[in-house]
Amino acid sequence: MSRPRRLFARSRGFTVIELLVVLAALALLLSVAAPRYVQHVDRARDTALRHNLHGLRDAIDKFYSDQGRYPKELNELVERRYLRAIPTDPVTQRADTWVVVPPRAGNAEGEGVADVRSGARDVAADGSSYASW
Repeated sequence: MSRPRRLFARSRGFTVIELLVVLAALALLLSVAAPRYVQHVDRARDTALRHNLHGLRDAIDKFYSDQGRYPKELNELVERRYLRAIPTDPVTQRADTWVVVPPRAGNAEGEGVADVRSGARDVAADGSSYASW
């Protein structure tokens, strides 16, 4: 003989209170973790910008040492194989926003690329402007 089925059998789901407790615990964990994540992303972007600036400046210095003049534009560093490609500015997310600093007036040519700076107008975590790096 088979057992009769209950019309209102108790389901094995979660109650609303249990779900609210789990969601509150997740919200608490996210409120602690999210700001730290954003802080690490900002710090990584700053480090990448410093690294890219160092690589560009090193390539410019090597070009000047080899050629006896500054490159006329950043693309000349790629054409002459001092760089594989113009690096991306991690703050602006573009490779064409680098600000070119020409040589001082004492240079015979007075034109070219003696230095580069970031084209970003934002302020770093330490309070300095990215454009001043």
